[in-house]
Amino acid sequence: MSLRSRLNNLSNDALEAFKAINTPPAKTADAPHADYLSSQFLVIKTQVQNALLAQITDPESLNRDELMRQISAIVDANHQVSPLERDVLTRSLVNEILGFGPIQPFLDDPDISEIMINGYDQIYVESRGKLIKTRAAFRDEAHVRATLEKMLAHSGRHIDESSPMVDARLPDGSRLNAVLRPLAVSGDSITIRKFAKDPFVLAQLVQMGTLSEPMAAFLKAAVAGKLNIVVSGGTGSGKTTTLNALSAFIPSDERIITIEDAAELQLQQEHKVSLEARPPNIEGKGAITIRDLVRNALRMRPDRIIVGEVRGGEALDMLQAMNTGHEGSLTTVHANSPRDCLSRIETMVLMAGVDLPLAAIRTQIASAIDLIVQQSRLLDGSRKIVQITEVVGIESGVITTQDLFQFDQTGVSEDGKIMGRFHGNGIRPRAAERMHAQGIDLPATLFSGGDYT
Repeated sequence: MSLRSRLNNLSNDALEAFKAINTPPAKTADAPHADYLSSQFLVIKTQVQNALLAQITDPESLNRDELMRQISAIVDANHQVSPLERDVLTRSLVNEILGFGPIQPFLDDPDISEIMINGYDQIYVESRGKLIKTRAAFRDEAHVRATLEKMLAHSGRHIDESSPMVDARLPDGSRLNAVLRPLAVSGDSITIRKFAKDPFVLAQLVQMGTLSEPMAAFLKAAVAGKLNIVVSGGTGSGKTTTLNALSAFIPSDERIITIEDAAELQLQQEHKVSLEARPPNIEGKGAITIRDLVRNALRMRPDRIIVGEVRGGEALDMLQAMNTGHEGSLTTVHANSPRDCLSRIETMVLMAGVDLPLAAIRTQIASAIDLIVQQSRLLDGSRKIVQITEVVGIESGVITTQDLFQFDQTGVSEDGKIMGRFHGNGIRPRAAERMHAQGIDLPATLFSGGDYT
């Protein structure tokens, strides 16, 4: 999109932003906002646009501070602009040129974890676990589409009427999903999930109340001891954050291969190779699936394989990798409980199209997976590891498990916060002997039945 085209989108952006600052919330959904803008605002805005195009030959080559200084200098030269109008106009221009227009402030806000665009005039955000409707808006659907194309330019993904859905990542690592009209009936829908610029470590998750110190100590030992771990949970429960935190305990002298649909893992180790799936091109050819990448990873001499999310036939290849010398592999699965997680993996193996009896599939699962870390997003928006479950084996055709740790909810505080406690179940894991062979000894007190707040 040309610079002039982007700037032409700004009149309504600046108007909406200025109205959002000066206008109280509407009483009802149908009540229009009053217009408090001066009649000169659009005229001044046009003057600033023209001056910007005349003075700055390549605005995108400047950093944010330099561009703001130059725009501010142009705006300050016009004494008809009020301080409030000047700030709104400057921010709008900078966000449109260097960022992603009306949603750029939300991308910059560290307290916002998710941005949801439900059509050009409805933008919601999740902040500290709560869903909030913002007053930001795009000019129209064309402005949404132009901004989306700019977002996708970094990843090389494309979206159009013939391919109306896309998964991609933004330059800052945020994950983007988009669905175009008419599939999205109310207008183009964009969902952006942000990740911390510095990934959380397990100690921080303990401080945040995601898990207890004994649970963290056990998971650290489990990763170092090369147990195969599946992080299970619903959408938005924090599976990727936990996976990142666990991966930090993989020794630096091991080769790691990560496989994702859209790359979002933030591993700190130096010796790693990140693989990303590729959708088909416009002609419907050239797709590289997660399953293709898992198979190829086995030829890349990995010590550990980390699959961002298993959701299909690649589950079979992942289980085979875990069973053939790639211990200590990690992945995530969408499921609401450890038992559901095992059932989902069974179903996904069947999706591979291999004619295997159910007994053989369950035997593969029981021998491959050591631990299931179950994570949940609670009603107050907090994320907690609610169970750490060991896969023990198979008995009478049924996979047997035992819960090593769990979180029990005890109530809700006056301010709506979930109250509860973590505790061990007093069961020593069967994998302790394998970990001992790796030089890792687990104190018996780690699994005591004591409560941990």
